[in-house]
Amino acid sequence: MVIDIRKAKPEDFESVYQFVCELQTRVFDKAILKRLYLENILKKDNLYLVAVRNELPIGYLSCHIQILLHHAGKVAEIQEMFVLPGFRSHGVGQQLIEEIKRLTKKEGALQLEVTTRAIREKAIAFYQRESFEDSHKKLVYYF
Repeated sequence: MVIDIRKAKPEDFESVYQFVCELQTRVFDKAILKRLYLENILKKDNLYLVAVRNELPIGYLSCHIQILLHHAGKVAEIQEMFVLPGFRSHGVGQQLIEEIKRLTKKEGALQLEVTTRAIREKAIAFYQRESFEDSHKKLVYYF
């Protein structure tokens, strides 16, 4: 299966919107997400990638790079990753991960992190296959 991985464009919003809603199993305010998406794809510390097959977006990954004092340098963190169900287990996620690894290393990141909910066992297994270590526990305070 031939898949292209490229940086996200403004015209990818409709697909990314659907991906994010499905990933979070909720419907977000489209106008708000569009504004945030268009703002974020322009920021140099945000990397948004789209996996495309025959010009159709089939997957998406967003990543943020920040300077952290406790790492004495740049740390990249995957914020969202989604592949359409019919394209899972075909190497699409692996290609997205390989490209984000390449890009974040090029940007000088010392490491690449990802957080996922504990109930997403398949996602956790995927990231572990991609050499991510289960080394931290994330705690969340909700407002």
